[in-house]
Amino acid sequence: MIFGDNLPQTGVSPSHPRICYVVSSEITVAAFLREHIRHAGTRYGVTVAVNTGNPEFLTTLGLKATLQSVAIVRRIAPWQDLQALLALYRLFRRRRFDLVHSVSPKAGLLAMLAGFLARVPVRIHTFTGQVWVTRRGYARWLLKLMDRLIALFATHVLVDSPTQREFLLAQHVVSAEKSRVLGKGSISGVDASRFRPDPQARAAVRRKLGYRDSDVVFLFLGRLNRDKGVIDLAQAFARIAATAQNTRLLVIGPDEDGLQSLMQASLGNAAALAKFVSYTDRPEDYMAAADVFCMPSYREGFGTTIIEAAAAGIPAIGSRIYGVTDAIDDGATGLLFDPGDTGQLADAMLRLVSNELLRREMGEQARARALRDFRAGAITAELMRFYAAAIG
Repeated sequence: MIFGDNLPQTGVSPSHPRICYVVSSEITVAAFLREHIRHAGTRYGVTVAVNTGNPEFLTTLGLKATLQSVAIVRRIAPWQDLQALLALYRLFRRRRFDLVHSVSPKAGLLAMLAGFLARVPVRIHTFTGQVWVTRRGYARWLLKLMDRLIALFATHVLVDSPTQREFLLAQHVVSAEKSRVLGKGSISGVDASRFRPDPQARAAVRRKLGYRDSDVVFLFLGRLNRDKGVIDLAQAFARIAATAQNTRLLVIGPDEDGLQSLMQASLGNAAALAKFVSYTDRPEDYMAAADVFCMPSYREGFGTTIIEAAAAGIPAIGSRIYGVTDAIDDGATGLLFDPGDTGQLADAMLRLVSNELLRREMGEQARARALRDFRAGAITAELMRFYAAAIG
């Protein structure tokens, strides 16, 4: 791997097509694109443009590709955004890529515009959810306009769930001709060798957290912000804990909006039954230790953590919104509730607390569906076929 402007050392001939992934954060590469990049590197010259200061970033992931640092920031920052746009334009002109693939809104807008200006023949963006769904007024209009511009400058649009594509079509953000979903959905599928029932991990995590075998553990794993519905989850858990004292709430993820204190306040007397962990690099262990996964979001593109939990053999409770409805087969692999309705959420939680057989049956069906429809290898293989057809 080379950091900066040198030629890639990917093991493929210089005559092979060249592709460039553009993302705003290292996390996106590590969590969603690692296997795509690994497989693409066997047939293409691969460059990864990402906001990083670590020249060994790709090496630590075991990837052989050119690393290009581009300061793409998540927030709207006109001067920095202009600099990043120019950096991408110069990179695209100099390297003459055959294909550029972006993920995340800001990276998508900059990459698709720079690719259009630099005349990159194939420009692909993957939509993984819309920030503007929960916004109002000018902010909603502006963010929605950004998505429309991404779709306008792209030659191909991938959407990571069927219901999200239907929503984007209804909102006139994408066209039917230009957009598609790979397989049944998700950006990268689930690694079944990593996310699986694991009795040893289950016992170890429960021992570490002080949980009994008989405790029913509800797990939330993700960023703590209002759009994730974490306050609703705390309120619903407080309602069921009063009658089901063998329940526990486990919350894993960074507190982006300072919501942990509000969650604890919402929990009231049930606060002692909740534990918070700000970071883990082994989510699979916590999923193996849980009994029910909770996704009370107000917006999601797909809900990758739901199928990861499913592969670990646990059912999910999720809000009835686009994306989540693709990840949960209501009544079979989990339960859906209307977003924001804490009474429905509490009822669903109580239903699974009180019925161990139902939890087990739903968990088995969830795992079978995850392995059948969302295997990582199948998603990567379909993306590679998509690249080959697009490049021609």
